[in-house]
Amino acid sequence: MVVDSHCHLDFPDFDAERDEIIARANAAGVETMVTISTRVTQFEKIRPIAETYDCVWCSIGTHPHNADQELDITADDLVALAEGHPKVVAIGEAGLDYFYDKAPRDAQAEGFRRHIEAARRTQLPLVIHARDADDDMIAILSEEMDRGFFPAILHCFSSGRDLAMKGVELGLHISFSGILTFKKSEEIRAIAADIPTDRLLVETDSPYLAPMPNRGKRNEPSFVVNTARVLAEVHGVPYEEMAKITTENFYRLFAKVDRSKAAVQGT
Repeated sequence: MVVDSHCHLDFPDFDAERDEIIARANAAGVETMVTISTRVTQFEKIRPIAETYDCVWCSIGTHPHNADQELDITADDLVALAEGHPKVVAIGEAGLDYFYDKAPRDAQAEGFRRHIEAARRTQLPLVIHARDADDDMIAILSEEMDRGFFPAILHCFSSGRDLAMKGVELGLHISFSGILTFKKSEEIRAIAADIPTDRLLVETDSPYLAPMPNRGKRNEPSFVVNTARVLAEVHGVPYEEMAKITTENFYRLFAKVDRSKAAVQGT
């Protein structure tokens, strides 16, 4: 069994066949999924999905693309929403995206720090989005960790080695997506090989970034198995061992998840 630590089941791509997608994931051995918030103001789309399926959990937060649109949402608001629902098991995703720069960088940083505060107060893992912002990400994470520990994940890792190693030093987990399987991702695989096994997670980030051999198709949680297989190869261990490693890491980090609700189907 394996866990998809990051997907977006509320996205329109899945509206027509959500039951089937979750059933396929369970049949493939994916026992738990976390559907990730990108806008706090759209939580009412995510909440019923998490409530409908025992094996689906969710987060609360604002993606950096939307940071300037939700600066009225405070850390207190995030804490209240997270503590007010049993299926909210993480904060985010939040962070810095300088590749698209869809929101002003100061707004991204302000929103990110609010999410960090909420993660510190709740001790729920912060799901971090980082793209082309390694130096500022390292600076903010280092500064904020000095103010008090917060659990966190560098999700869908595609950044440089310095950020990965700083993340490990600060106690963060590193999550790998289908990018790990792409032919031109030698550098990411090299970084993944150097991440301690107790910090590894896998995810789909679906509907985006389908792993090989499904690249170019709509991604879905069942495909996380392919990423876990490549991560196993990178670490030189059998798939079953890597599936166990990443699953145990997940439940240790996402401590609010009730494992008894995990899907029992699968191979």
